[in-house]
Amino acid sequence: MLSGLRPTGRVHLGNYFGAVRNWVRLQEKYRCLYFVADWHALTSDYADPSKIRQATFDAVADWIAAGLDPKRSTIFLQSEVKEHAELHLLLSMITPIPWLERVPSFKDQQQELKDRDLNTFGFLGYPLLQTADVIIYRAHFVPVGEDQASHLELSREIVRRFNNFYGNVFPEPQPLFTETPKVPGLDGRKMSKSYGNTIPLTASADEIRALVMTMFTDPNRIRRQDPGNPDICNLFQFHKLFSDDATIARVDRECRTAQIGCVDDKKLLAEIMVENLRQIRARREEIDRDPSIVWDALREGNRIARQHASETLELVRKAMKIDFPELR
Repeated sequence: MLSGLRPTGRVHLGNYFGAVRNWVRLQEKYRCLYFVADWHALTSDYADPSKIRQATFDAVADWIAAGLDPKRSTIFLQSEVKEHAELHLLLSMITPIPWLERVPSFKDQQQELKDRDLNTFGFLGYPLLQTADVIIYRAHFVPVGEDQASHLELSREIVRRFNNFYGNVFPEPQPLFTETPKVPGLDGRKMSKSYGNTIPLTASADEIRALVMTMFTDPNRIRRQDPGNPDICNLFQFHKLFSDDATIARVDRECRTAQIGCVDDKKLLAEIMVENLRQIRARREEIDRDPSIVWDALREGNRIARQHASETLELVRKAMKIDFPELR
């Protein structure tokens, strides 16, 4: 099973509940590879790649702090496994351009990121690079949300086309639909660094308290004595993620009857979050004191990933009749 994330820096709660928490669980059941997609970061941030190195360290440090175990899962850096690029090139020879143009996020991101010129070959081809990322390890499963299923279906189509031309080299990667609860940002929109509404997974206790106090609440609750509606309150969505059933039921009841105000509820939620994230925060502090934990994990993960990838490329070259053992 394989998955990866772009290096955007420290993991926030949206990343954690949307992907990383599931990664930790999946390593108990599958042979897992997790990678930092730094080449993918260049598809939209090519003009200023100066932050990628630190963002890579921060991402992997938070993954390990959250429970990814480098002894059980292979954690590696995409750009350190050059075979990804070679397979991407070979797949580009057989992939029709209209297949790439129809990927929903191609036009969506061009609209969303209007401040950047995304009319590049790299951006058009990033779903093909994603395909190479997956199939170079002959991965059987990829954990995805429902909104990412179209990307994986493209990968499956490319695999079928390749196998039809050259023989049965790659298995078709199957979607592994995992629980991905929606995590709102501080302002109620989807939690995203581009919106500036995130809570870092490894934020300090004081940072958590300060950020929670800025959260939007029920917009219809103007005065303290007004009854609230937890169904449309940001705070209550976080209670569902962090609080036990008894606390959730109590907050629901007391909010609707105005027994608890928004400020008191924020203080309650903040302390619950601080306690829930204590172990992860402590592990991250340990990693910051010893950065070699991250670099050693990546160094070993890169070695293992290269070994698997080179074996696959050998099969691919033979299948495509571009293998020349006489020259080695």
